[in-house]
This record gives sequence, C-alpha cells and structure tokens, in this order.
Amino acid sequence: MLDIGAYLKRINYNGPLEPSEQVLFDLHLAHLLAVPFENLSIHSGEQILLSEEALFNKIVVNGRGGFCYELNGLFAALLKQIGFNVSILSAGVKNEKGEFSPDFDHMTLMVVLNERWLADVGFGDSFRNPLRLDSTQVQHDGNRLYRIAENGSYLMMMEKRIDSEWKEMYRFKLDSYGYDDFNEMCRYHQTSPESHFTQRIICSLAKPDGRITISSNRLLITKEEDKQEKELASDEEVKAVLDEHFNIRLNNLKSIVN
Repeated sequence: MLDIGAYLKRINYNGPLEPSEQVLFDLHLAHLLAVPFENLSIHSGEQILLSEEALFNKIVVNGRGGFCYELNGLFAALLKQIGFNVSILSAGVKNEKGEFSPDFDHMTLMVVLNERWLADVGFGDSFRNPLRLDSTQVQHDGNRLYRIAENGSYLMMMEKRIDSEWKEMYRFKLDSYGYDDFNEMCRYHQTSPESHFTQRIICSLAKPDGRITISSNRLLITKEEDKQEKELASDEEVKAVLDEHFNIRLNNLKSIVN
C-alpha cells in the first residue's frame, strides 16, 4: 500500500479524494506541476526498477522525477488506491522520420468514470488535463488543441499548437498491461545507445504559466509562447540549475559539458 499522505504532500495536493472527474483533473495537474519528467538516473548510474516500492522511494521519498514508465506507473498506483478504475496502456511514439516506435515504448493511462479518459503525466510537454477517449471532437487545453483519432486498429493522440498543423504524437490500444510488460523497453531506454534517453539528459517541469527545461547543457524557460534559452557552460552550472529549479542534487551525474 502506498503512503497516500506522503504522495499527496509530494504533489502539493490537499483537496478531496473521491474518484471523480474533478479530482482526476486536479491530481493530474498537481502531478505535472510538482514532479519533473527526467532521465537523470540513466546518466547517474542508477538502475530504474518498475515496482511500486522502487518508484515510490524515488519519486516521493527522494523527491525525484522520472520518465513515462515511472511517472505514469506510480500515478496509476495512486489513482487505484484512491478508488479510480485505471488501466495501464502501451503506446508507440511518432518520431521525426514519421515512423512509430514499438509498442511499450511509452506508457499511458486510461481512467474510467462516467466517461473514459486518457491520462498521462509522463509525456513531458503535453496535455495538462485528461482527454476524453470516446470523442473525436477537438479538445482545448490552454492554448493548444488535442483530439483522439482512429488509425487502423489504434487510437491516436494528436496535438495542434499555435500557428502549426495537427501532429500525431502517439498511438495506442485500450488493452490493459502491468509493469512487467514494459521491462524490456525500460531496459532498452536505460542501456541502448540508440535510445534518445541515453544520448542526452532531460529534466522538465510544468509551471502554471509555462515550463522550465534542461536539455543537455541548455536551459529553456517558456512562458506561454515566449521562450528564453541559455547555454550552461559547465557541469557545475548544470547541477546548480538542477538544484535551484528542480530541487535535485546528483553528485554522480556524468559529465554533460565537454
């Protein structure tokens, strides 16, 4: 059993806990604003294990973030313990070549209330409110648009930003899985030189009015559509920004700046 009180304190949530649409939305946003999307374990010699205990210790006890398997995996456990009907789904992500990655490359969630919802606190800079799964209508989320479309036997999560075209983000089916089904792809992303997670560090956190991100040795601060970018000149500066903006201290982080 998760320590619900500690988890809710970690995400700065002190609202009601009944399994309702409003509580789902509030928990989803609170999680995105408190827990960063990051792959720092891969660059610090830390093994990522997909178990409730390991994920709870990392994210809640140690105040860290994680990538999709960790963030959505633990969020699913939280929702289930509160009383939500949650399924863990497998997804493939559209890459720059226009191809989809394999199934189990991304973990996302389905939450069933009076309607079915797509919830995802582990896809980085994406929707902040859960999306209706059974509607093909455009769904507004801040200054972005989303919609769920059919693509053969898959459903597609699509996004449209200001002054851009609709973009296919990832495809998924509604079959339910467990942590163990994602172990192979989780190992791949920790070890393969072909994985984008092994090629550079990423640490990114949503803010009420934007987002703050470290990508390799670049700091990006976005407020609405205004973006500021700064090069971090040394490993010490990278670690200082991680400490200041994400409250993450890692002495064993591999060298980022050559």
